Amino acid sequence: MKSAVEKLNETRVKISIEVTFDELAPFLADAYEAVSKRVNIPGFRKGKVPQAMIDQRVGRGVVLDEAINSAIPTFYTQAAREAKVSPIGRPEVDIKELKDKVSMTLEVEVDIRPEIDLPDFSKITLTVDDVEVTDADIDEQLTALRARFGTLTSVEKAVETGDFVSLDLIAKVNGEAIDGGTVNDVSYEVGSNRMVDGLDDALQGLKEGESKRFTSPLVGMAEGETGDIDVTVKAVKRRDLPDADDAFAKMASEFETIAELKADISTRLQRIKEMEQGASARDLLVDKLMAEVKVPVPANLIEKEVESHLEGEGRLEDTVHRAEVTESTTKSFTQEIIFDTIVDAEQVSVNEQELTEYLFRASQRYGMSPDQFIKEVTDAGQVNTMISEVARAKALAGVLSRVKVVTKSGKAVDLEALRPQVITDPAAADAE
Repeated sequence: MKSAVEKLNETRVKISIEVTFDELAPFLADAYEAVSKRVNIPGFRKGKVPQAMIDQRVGRGVVLDEAINSAIPTFYTQAAREAKVSPIGRPEVDIKELKDKVSMTLEVEVDIRPEIDLPDFSKITLTVDDVEVTDADIDEQLTALRARFGTLTSVEKAVETGDFVSLDLIAKVNGEAIDGGTVNDVSYEVGSNRMVDGLDDALQGLKEGESKRFTSPLVGMAEGETGDIDVTVKAVKRRDLPDADDAFAKMASEFETIAELKADISTRLQRIKEMEQGASARDLLVDKLMAEVKVPVPANLIEKEVESHLEGEGRLEDTVHRAEVTESTTKSFTQEIIFDTIVDAEQVSVNEQELTEYLFRASQRYGMSPDQFIKEVTDAGQVNTMISEVARAKALAGVLSRVKVVTKSGKAVDLEALRPQVITDPAAADAE
């Protein structure tokens, strides 16, 4: 196979490919076999029809079309690899010349990942917040733990934020109750904003037996609709928390004293905030790369993506939304190009263990079993996308280890010490 590449611009190339029929022979053989299994010709069993008979009855052109269509991805991929270009869009293929039993010439135009200059990561300094665990932080965590062991007591008072109420709720549109819009005897924490927009405000000041009507978008009930909602308070309850003493520490934890429990909370908060330093450093590095690295993006690829998105939403004529989608799509492409360039520069590869761990953690985020999540990812043809995600994260972590990270007070941050341990046992991961 002979190939040549012409650079049309920074993000698009034209690849010329010449293939001999000797190179096309395996694809022709497969095409003849496939056609032989599909046609019914008297005197011949399916799959056993001679090539000459197929040419006579079906036509060699049909076989050539099938062979060429199956061969193009192989030769195109090989030519792109030899030219050291990274396609990122759908190729446009034109068969320029076909000499039967001699050769075939193709021209392929495709968008490619542009070549960009990465900075010297060892010369970058990022500044993150200092880690400080205050008494207020510890008290907040301790209060949340006490709340888990709290008890609810009915009281005669007007509703305030922080109270618990038992309530009935009916959502209506044009005076008619909607399906799924009625709930009874629901326990709700006022101020949590976990049900319907406007509910917390409507409940303020109500007493047991009192009702109020307010207007709210009916999210999850009648999408796109705004309706009237009647809420009735059936009971007002106060949550009483257990005292923060040694007895509580023994009941709620493995510690004997409240001092030991607070010390453990402090240690955990310290670790969490240190991990947040690492996440902050990563985000700062990404922002810096996005702001400072010049990345040409394929305009036609952006346009196609935007058109597809807007068409799916039925908002092709919405110019304001088009601008928003164009901006977000361009940002997404830019980030992917930077990350993939780092992957190549760092020669990052992903092993089976790393992919398995990523899929396991992702399954937890989606509330699915690992087997179920992996099956859905595989069925959707998204395994390569997952591999790319792991590679990008791994590459970013690699270059981040060479970046200097300091706190605002000037203290050096050791990001390597903040990395989570590699988990090989799912049971251990679940425990973590």
